Amino acid sequence: MNFNPFRPAEATPTVEPTPANTSSNSPALHGHRLDSYLRSESHEARFQKLKTSIHRQLLDSLDLSRIAGLTDDELRADVRRLSETLLRARPDLTAGIDEERLVEELVAESFGLGPLEPYMQDPDVSDILVNGPYEVYVERFGRLQETNTVFADDEHLMQIIGRIVARVGRRIDEQNPMVDARLQDGSRVNAIIPPLALSGPVLSIRRFGHRPLEISDLLMRGSVCPEMVQVLEAAVEGRLNIIIAGGTGSGKTTLLNNMSRFIPAGERIVTIEDSAELRLQRKHVVSLETRTASSEGAGEVSQRDLVRNALRMRPDRIVIGEVRGGEALDMLQAMNTGHEGSLTTIHANDTLDALSRLEVMVSMAGFELPANIVRRYISSALTLVVHLARLKGGARRVTRISEIAGLESGEYVMRDLFGYKQCGVDEHGMSRGYFYATGNVPRFLPRLHDVGIDLPEHVFHKRELTPVETSTTIPNA
Repeated sequence: MNFNPFRPAEATPTVEPTPANTSSNSPALHGHRLDSYLRSESHEARFQKLKTSIHRQLLDSLDLSRIAGLTDDELRADVRRLSETLLRARPDLTAGIDEERLVEELVAESFGLGPLEPYMQDPDVSDILVNGPYEVYVERFGRLQETNTVFADDEHLMQIIGRIVARVGRRIDEQNPMVDARLQDGSRVNAIIPPLALSGPVLSIRRFGHRPLEISDLLMRGSVCPEMVQVLEAAVEGRLNIIIAGGTGSGKTTLLNNMSRFIPAGERIVTIEDSAELRLQRKHVVSLETRTASSEGAGEVSQRDLVRNALRMRPDRIVIGEVRGGEALDMLQAMNTGHEGSLTTIHANDTLDALSRLEVMVSMAGFELPANIVRRYISSALTLVVHLARLKGGARRVTRISEIAGLESGEYVMRDLFGYKQCGVDEHGMSRGYFYATGNVPRFLPRLHDVGIDLPEHVFHKRELTPVETSTTIPNA
């Protein structure tokens, strides 16, 4: 047969996956999905039910005493051989079933993500969204598509979720129905299960590409312009504190990873994350990850705990994957007491909103600091705010680079250096526009000059920069 296990099923909006569960009480069986099921059980649902049944027999047939001594390839071969044997013993059930596909998916069921494995191998897929066992969407090139992929039932989907979170030492159950985790390739995973999710377990995977995107890729895709890159490189090398703001999926982590390339070799970097996702382009990196509380409510380690500990690890730079709570105060203290050149990201709608959110997070540290003191702290710690946005059609752009020039009458003085102007959409529904320089010359130029970095003023002269013509997007952020 010519079956390719890594080629996902056609993703078309008109395909309606039909549930395998015959109970009309199932949350997923409603509306047209229930009507569709009553007419006939789909071939895909029958395939998944058969695969799940054989997979359970497969686990019972494995000689667990031998597994520890087998290599990964030997174990996969063992699973394949047992799968073929079980299939030959059930010819009545496999009639009309693509047996080669079934064997390949049984191997994926044992070692990977089951029905989702083909999408994990597809470099064009940036997001996999599972809304219960019978509804799976993927995103390609910034556009969501419904697929005909289904799971056998809630239990089948829960097995896949349990396998993911167990690999990173997390757990998910009725007492802990939400979890953030990561896959081996760095892809982000979020799962939420009943009773919080009403239509069954929900799984969201934001994938990282097989090859990390580099600055050259971002330039080619029109996500940033050369002048912006030149300024960001000088700012990182000159140890300015930078915060990267933007919405979900706007490209913050991708940009942060690439800005780490500008950190001089030999510097010691300590990264702090809730779920380790950063892949910094430097050798001397110490990665720290938070830990959730045990079932007894003990053992929790927060980002704030890790920031405090990082200060004792002789870091040259501290990189926080995303600041979201009381650790904001410790981060600002570190920036103001000799740990310059730190980087972090924050969810915000624009550069000024990022600072407002940072103020709220500082208040979460438990200290009642006056607003003017907090603002003075923020303005003295941070120098640049970089904002990214996900625009029409899925295009990711650096939309603004702003300098924090201090306070005036208690308000932040923000000086935009670069921006992006959207001018509509093209025939494919993708954002069109251009980058521009505002003409504002940053006040940090003398500081860069003092450390041997000469950034010419003409870079900031007011003008329109390279127009964005490409409609290709950053697939992973």
